[in-house]
Order: sequence, then structure tokens, then C-alpha cells
Amino acid sequence: MDRVIKVTVIGGGAWGTALSKLAAANGHNVTLWSRQSSQTLAEAVSDRDAIVSAVSMKGVAATAAQMQGLDVKPNAILVSATKGLDPIASQTPSQIWQKALPHNPIVVLSGPNLSAEIMAGLPAATVVASTVPEAAQLVQTVFASRNFRIYTNSDPIGVELGGTLKNVIAIAVGVCDGLQLGANAKAALITRSLTEIIRVGLYFGAQPETFWGLSGLGDLLATCNSNLSRNYRVGYGLAQGKTLDRVLSEIEGTAEGVNTANVLIELANREGITVPVSRYVYRLLHAEITPQQAVEGLMERELKPELQAWISSDE
Repeated sequence: MDRVIKVTVIGGGAWGTALSKLAAANGHNVTLWSRQSSQTLAEAVSDRDAIVSAVSMKGVAATAAQMQGLDVKPNAILVSATKGLDPIASQTPSQIWQKALPHNPIVVLSGPNLSAEIMAGLPAATVVASTVPEAAQLVQTVFASRNFRIYTNSDPIGVELGGTLKNVIAIAVGVCDGLQLGANAKAALITRSLTEIIRVGLYFGAQPETFWGLSGLGDLLATCNSNLSRNYRVGYGLAQGKTLDRVLSEIEGTAEGVNTANVLIELANREGITVPVSRYVYRLLHAEITPQQAVEGLMERELKPELQAWISSDE
């Protein structure tokens, strides 16, 4: 792309920093804004072509509300790069942004993207999804590089939920590895968890095939197989007998899967969605069961055909 795009990335953490460096390396005009910045948020988002939200889930609603009263260009693209569910509204980040700024195009950016690897220049791929194809294509060109391949997608809610729900599953897989249950158990857990993710996705109106792509299965595999994943480390730490508070204190940054598990179970209870793996993670996080009891509970579930478990809500 010959045109220089004016981009503001909101959120000075590892992910926001990585995204800002990708755009800057492509020659774009990039501002990285955080609460510690010398300029105001109003100054940072004024006259920008694209605004990227890379804040933690707990900061999304407040940031979106603050943006409502600012001078944001009517055609500025809002890029949501946060993975989580709002504990009050049970909404995804992009749904919160769309409600706050309904006339701006929304793009979701999500995939198997461990920020430390991106910062190190290691090869990676991701997905940008929007109901406005031109918006997704522009974001694609802003961030793509020889080491960061980007695909477009027309299912933003599916792309977003794949990145959100896998954080809960990563906690479960961390427990599996922490207990040294082996490759067979880990493969079974990840595979059956994908079924669970798709079931929740269908409730939100996502396309099931989206979850077989980079933002679904791809992100699930990356997060469940790396000690760089905060959520994986939560599960691993719990399996070592540590308390949740201690594990979280040892992790730099936010393990979004903890909050997501709480919101997901509340939603599942209200809407009757069957999420056995996530439910055991929830009970484990609340110290209702031990890691060993969680494993036993999953293994002792009623036997049934695999296809039945896949297509029905009776997991």
C-alpha cells in the first residue's frame, strides 16, 4: 500500500506494542497510547484512519464509553484486538465497540499470536474479520509483513470467540500437562474442547467453519502448547497445588481465561448451553474441586457416540 495510514493503538502492553511496531515497520504513522502517555486520548484518536483497541477486557467498556464523546472520524476503522467477555453485559469486545460507535466499521484481529514471538520476529499468521470487506482488507495491508501473514474473514464474531474461549480451554490443558497425564489425554481434551467452543459460537451466531481456521483451532493449539500463554500457566500452576491468587501474582499481565470462565458459565447456566470442560475449569478456579477431581469428572461422563456429542447440545 502506497498510502500512509494514520493508526493509533490503544494499550501499551505487549500485544499493543507488538501491533504498533508491525504497522510502523510498514511505514505507517503510528501512535501508541496508554494511560501513561503525555497526550490525551482525545488527541491520540483525532483524525486517525484506524484505531486499534489492545486493552485488557476489563478496560474495554470504559475506553469505548470515553471514545463516544471524542472527535473520531466517521469512517475511522475500529480494530478490536482484545480477547475476552464483558462480565456485566456478556458481550464480546467488538460488540461493545459497535454499540459505542455504531457508524464506524469494526474489524476483529485474532489468531495464534503469542506477543513475545511476534516481537521476536518469528513467523506467524492471524485473521482480520469484518462485515465490511474493505475495512478488513485495509487492516490486512497495514499490519501484514513477511513474518506476519494475515487472512481476511467475514465472520467477526466467530473469529473473536475462537480467541476468547480458547483461553478457558488453555487453563484445562495446563492442568493436564501439570498433572503429566500424557499426549493422549491432551489430544482428547483439545479435540473435545473445540466441540464446546463451536457450540458456544453457534449460540452467538458464528459460522461453525470459522473455528477450524487460524482464529479457532490455530489459536487453541498455540495457547495450549506454550508456556508463554498466561492461561496455560494458570492451569499448570493449579496442578502443582498453588492457589489461584499465587499463580496470578506470578504471571505478568492478565490471564483473560479466568474472567472468561466466570462469564461463560453464567451465560451457559442462563441459556442452557452445555460446556463440560469450561464448567470444570470454573469449579477448579473457585476451589470447589481439585485438579484430580476435574479429570475424574470428565472421564466419568456418560458414554455416547462421538457424532451425537458433536451435533447435539448434550455433550
